[in-house]
Amino acid sequence: MNVVDSSGWIEYFVGGPNAGFFEQPLHEIESLLVPSVTVLEVYRYVLRERGRGDALTVAAAMRQGRVIDLDQGLAIEAADLGANHGLPLADSIIYASALVYDATLWTQDADFEGLDQVEYRAKA
Repeated sequence: MNVVDSSGWIEYFVGGPNAGFFEQPLHEIESLLVPSVTVLEVYRYVLRERGRGDALTVAAAMRQGRVIDLDQGLAIEAADLGANHGLPLADSIIYASALVYDATLWTQDADFEGLDQVEYRAKA
């Protein structure tokens, strides 16, 4: 199972230098988990940068994976992980989603560097 952080989705959609790093996990739809907070972050970014039409298209592409909603158990796990690792709110939810579902988190966000179950590539 794979989770791609918001930074990875954005990098892939804009064709950034690290887009290829995220291609494999994003194309393996059957094993792709998408935390709902990731949909929020990516939609918001694309809405601001390219408009509602592109944002809706991106959100539809993200829904091809299995969207993971934030429930009470995941929220508590995220709070614990955020406190233990100094992660911001959205990052703690994304990381908790990966751990709870025994998935690999793919990211270029330095907040995750060195954490368990993380495939990290520094921003180019």
